[in-house]
Amino acid sequence: MPNKGKIFIIDDNKDVLFALNLALEPHFEKVRVSADPENIPRFMEQYQPDVILLDMNFMRDASSGQEGFYWLQQILAIDPQAVVIFMTAYADTEKAVQAVKAGAFDFVPKPWEKDKLLATLSAALQLRESRNEVENLKKQVTALNREPVEEMIGKSEAMQEVFEVINKLSDTDANILILGENGTGKDLVARAIYRNSQRRSGQFVPIDLGSIPETLFESELFGYEKGAFTDAKKEKPGRMEAASGGTLFLDEIANMSLSMQSKLLTAIEKNRITRLGSAKSIDIDVRFICATNADIYQEVEESRFRQDLLYRINAIELHIPPLRERGDDVILLAEYFINRFANKYRKNVKDIAKDAQQKLLAYHWPGNVRELQHAVERALILSDGNLLKSDNFILQPPQTRKRKDHDILNLEELENRAINKALERTGGNINNAAELLGITRFALYRKIKK
Repeated sequence: MPNKGKIFIIDDNKDVLFALNLALEPHFEKVRVSADPENIPRFMEQYQPDVILLDMNFMRDASSGQEGFYWLQQILAIDPQAVVIFMTAYADTEKAVQAVKAGAFDFVPKPWEKDKLLATLSAALQLRESRNEVENLKKQVTALNREPVEEMIGKSEAMQEVFEVINKLSDTDANILILGENGTGKDLVARAIYRNSQRRSGQFVPIDLGSIPETLFESELFGYEKGAFTDAKKEKPGRMEAASGGTLFLDEIANMSLSMQSKLLTAIEKNRITRLGSAKSIDIDVRFICATNADIYQEVEESRFRQDLLYRINAIELHIPPLRERGDDVILLAEYFINRFANKYRKNVKDIAKDAQQKLLAYHWPGNVRELQHAVERALILSDGNLLKSDNFILQPPQTRKRKDHDILNLEELENRAINKALERTGGNINNAAELLGITRFALYRKIKK
């Protein structure tokens, strides 16, 4: 029984075409050949091949491969997801590397070894299948959203309101403050706003302010000149300079100290920065998108965040709903993550059992979408068969017990509490939880399954 997959071969040597057609036809669904590369656009439109075997050298150019690179670019212009394998009798390592960098999947020398050629074609077909799945999933997401936003999934009323605001923001250059709990996808919203904006041709520069020590804040944001400090071996532009003409995403902005806030405010007000070690100012043109999970107004009230800076960054506020307020989006997202992780872990999981769906819908999701992602990944790893069941999902129980930790002496209970606390603290990430507990991730898997 031949494999699924349509193969299209282009080579100006008709003997090569005959030999390849004879060798490959028993192994694949369809094989088509052409001696003229000018036929490529017509064949791609009518035949829609899964994999293309492309000769690098045609009659006009015997050995350089330039014609092959030209036709590779034409193929990718027609179909950016195309999987192309180069063929040539003039093979060398440099040319192979150049081919892969140009967008080819692989490089096959002539004469070929049949088994190696079949293995390469099979791997190429798997890649094409994977790319098709991603494209189909994106189409499904687009169909679900009234105003589609790439990579963001949701048909709940709460998320539709978010999508509508994002689309309304496409005509404005105002600074935006995104508010929401940890794990709700504030970074995805920021990127969606950027992609829909008039600044999408400029850079999107993200920076996590919670991870930058105060001593590195100025050099990271504003850049520095050579010799500005001991390790400044050469000049380096800062994130603001890099984002000029585009968008700067300041995540966890409430984590900034007051002195850092003052320096940021000055830069925003003046649209100008000065690198460390320089007396020359640099004009910048930056749109600021900021995000935080903190109660920013409480921070202002308690004098931990400058009110004048808040006014500068929140011309428009966008609130991202927690997962527990998004209804059936939980199942929609879970199905998305199943599709995403099934290939990664080579699982044949296709769906979620009804009792498992009810379990997911009833859960409070303190870690939001990030926690759901880890829960689905963990469930899929531990699953057998093609259906995720209720027992596959290990979720945090509500914290209702009143006993203090030091009152508990039962070893099994102490271990369970430690595992639950580690999973909660890491948002369900198995690797990080295992590291916190001081055990291997495989040991943690066994304990969770038990």
